[in-house]
Amino acid sequence: MNIVLIGAQGSGKGTQAEKLTSSLGISHVASGDMFRKAFDEKTELGVKAKAYTDRGELVPDDITVAMVLSRIKEPDCARGVLLDGFPRNIAQAQALDEGLKDIGRQIDVAIYLDVPREELLKRLSGRYICRANQHVYNIYANPPKVPGVCDLDGSELYQRSDDKGEAVQKRLDIFFNETVRLLDYYGSQDKVIVVNGNRDIDQVHTDILNQINAFMERKKKG
Repeated sequence: MNIVLIGAQGSGKGTQAEKLTSSLGISHVASGDMFRKAFDEKTELGVKAKAYTDRGELVPDDITVAMVLSRIKEPDCARGVLLDGFPRNIAQAQALDEGLKDIGRQIDVAIYLDVPREELLKRLSGRYICRANQHVYNIYANPPKVPGVCDLDGSELYQRSDDKGEAVQKRLDIFFNETVRLLDYYGSQDKVIVVNGNRDIDQVHTDILNQINAFMERKKKG
């Protein structure tokens, strides 16, 4: 099963991605992690992409799509993937569909975590990330056991600069003006599941799994 997880910053996307990949036995492909790995390993695509990021420019879609497809072809993705942070727009989604078609794969379902903007702003103001391995905490919804310290590896928790002030508003504007249009794109393919993300983490997770099962059953019946 190949899944696209769509949600604004602060919607709980990263948390749900971890839980879903564990429950479904598929690989979590987060665009940010993928870029960092390609940069560190100095792959051909990674070197090309870094030239753009070093100039403060967006990496062109053709390079990003090629990196995602290369990752999906790796053995650990054979059972399926959950794409997190990609695609960000319809052009990327179209290019991804074309690339997947060439390797006999497709996106099976797009899950949208629906959270009101006011709640997203509150969550982002309380979001902290672990320096060592990027584990995400929230002082309102998912606080660490010890303030300022990651439960899993004991590293310092910090708040990203783009989780504050005007930067947050800009990121949410981009999502609600551009990325959210993916719902129309995947909706036209009858692949969208909308989940109320404004609930307890485990409730959201259970709802997603139930909706995926019901969705796949419907598909089987045609």
